[in-house]
Amino acid sequence: MLATLIETLTRWCAPWQAFYSDSTLAEIVVTSVHVVAMLVGGGIAVAADRLTLRATSREPAERDAMLDELQQTHRPVTIGLAALFVSGVALAASDVETFSASPAFLVKLALVVLLAVNGLVMLRTEAQLRRDPTEPRWARLRLVSWLSLALWIGTAVVGVVLVNAA
Repeated sequence: MLATLIETLTRWCAPWQAFYSDSTLAEIVVTSVHVVAMLVGGGIAVAADRLTLRATSREPAERDAMLDELQQTHRPVTIGLAALFVSGVALAASDVETFSASPAFLVKLALVVLLAVNGLVMLRTEAQLRRDPTEPRWARLRLVSWLSLALWIGTAVVGVVLVNAA
């Protein structure tokens, strides 16, 4: 069944694979979008995580200001994640057979899903903190920020492994 799915995906992606293989410009554009999205989206996320980790040990007024600042990061990070997803699909579609056989590719997919889930948990925790800023909720936000850092770094490292192992 898995082999049939991979064969079907390979057939569906054949026109893109042919275009991508024959176009240096397409390779440059797709790879650049992927790297820039990781740099900008991930960079903003990492900076926000650092801000959050510092602010969780501060006074309540500083924490409230941090929540306002953190809220401003969600749109660019979400746009970065979306660009990473689209460019990642384009990269994977360029060679379905190679990527589908790569354990690093599956790990990277899992990390991207975990990043998205972690982001949703962060949004929910922020909303709860705005209504009722208890210490356990601040502790959860701190944990979610540590997870975010680990997931962004892990995604970048596995991406490097994927490029060099494929």
